[in-house]
Amino acid sequence: MGRAAVFLYSVGAYAGFLAAFLYLVFFVGDLWVPKSIDSGAASDMVVALVVDLVLIALFGLQHSVMARPAFKHWVTRFLPPAMERSTFVLLATLVLALLMWQWRPLPLTLWAADGSLATALWAIFALGWVVVLLSTFLINHFDLFGLRQAWLHLVRQPLKPLQFRTTLLYRIVRHPIMLGFLLAFWFTPHMTVGHLLFAVGMTVYILIGVHYEERDLVRSLGTDYVNYRRHTPAFVPGLPGAREDLPVQPARHHHAS
Repeated sequence: MGRAAVFLYSVGAYAGFLAAFLYLVFFVGDLWVPKSIDSGAASDMVVALVVDLVLIALFGLQHSVMARPAFKHWVTRFLPPAMERSTFVLLATLVLALLMWQWRPLPLTLWAADGSLATALWAIFALGWVVVLLSTFLINHFDLFGLRQAWLHLVRQPLKPLQFRTTLLYRIVRHPIMLGFLLAFWFTPHMTVGHLLFAVGMTVYILIGVHYEERDLVRSLGTDYVNYRRHTPAFVPGLPGAREDLPVQPARHHHAS
């Protein structure tokens, strides 16, 4: 594939992500979109539970498997390395779109807030999405979504790994992107059984995904990340860092992408 085609592929994948991300905000908030977390005809509870759990599992598997260094090494045997991250973004977007399209509502209300409490919950919900987006720019937004890789490939510049930095939110918690998602998923003035299932399922995925991501980061960054992990909490500001260190081992396959 030509360099211009790789770049256009990356731009297309990024545009798809932006559309899906924006829709996800309103999907989770049950706001102004034709299909949201609580909209649609209620189906049999068992069927809805099975379908929704399968959708969450599929989302988690795609993210966790494709994010591993071994998979990245394998996929770059068939694709240019500059396309690897954009391919991850594209498939993640498609899986997320499938989840939102096929999600079965479970509309039984568990709690409903109004007045000042509802306003506070909406504010934290919005804050979560702001934290997610801001955190991507605090590392390198365009590297995270594959545009940097494709651009450097287009202009025939070498792809150099990004330096490990801890700025702003990353000095407070190790995973501010995931913290933002947790805030957005859990804080709602109207919690239904379906919304709770979504929040619990995504939280389980986040905890599992972070576990494997941190092992990869320790292999890649060594003692720098071990020390960072020791002194910085994962999600909740003010808590201690990790109690146990992960072993520092050289990565078998590591591609900056």
